Amino acid sequence: MRAVRCLLALAVSAVALPALADDCVVDRAALLALSPDAFDQDLTGGWRPIAEKPGCQLPVADLIAAYRAQPKAAGNTTLIWHEAQVRAEAGQDAQAVALMRQTYKPAPDAGGWNPYVDASIALIEKNKPALITARAALAAVPAPPEANVKDGFFSFTLPSGQTMKVAWPPNLDVVDAFVRCFGKPYRDAYGMACRTPGG
Repeated sequence: MRAVRCLLALAVSAVALPALADDCVVDRAALLALSPDAFDQDLTGGWRPIAEKPGCQLPVADLIAAYRAQPKAAGNTTLIWHEAQVRAEAGQDAQAVALMRQTYKPAPDAGGWNPYVDASIALIEKNKPALITARAALAAVPAPPEANVKDGFFSFTLPSGQTMKVAWPPNLDVVDAFVRCFGKPYRDAYGMACRTPGG
């Protein structure tokens, strides 16, 4: 009878855990062998496509953490930031904030990264006054003289020759989304619906 109870308990606990669908199963060794750019910046490869699948955020966050532990990723704060974002999307708020704090840049912070970090942390910690303060600090970041800023956008050319236009200062649209959707989970507030006025 005790054995039956144990089996039932295992069955119930298995149902209660979020399913790590076959879609989350990846060739971990192959991903860890990628170059930092291929692992992190390839929108169709690396960790990104897996993170888009429901229920796969925590395995992806752990995958990024494993990648960061390798010597080739030493000092890569972008990977720290992306692990933090994935953990925030999965609801691991304390872990996300601790990682985000590791990405602050030393002064001078010409691109406004630190106010963006402050705003992200304020959203996660549900601190609206801190979010508004961070938003104001980010909006006040002056464009560097070498930036080609016109009508609130700066242009740059990719190695492929394609010209990109991005709002100045960087990430202000994201922080505006945080203000617009304050109180929603990070995943929702970071999403495109919140970046649209009225979203």
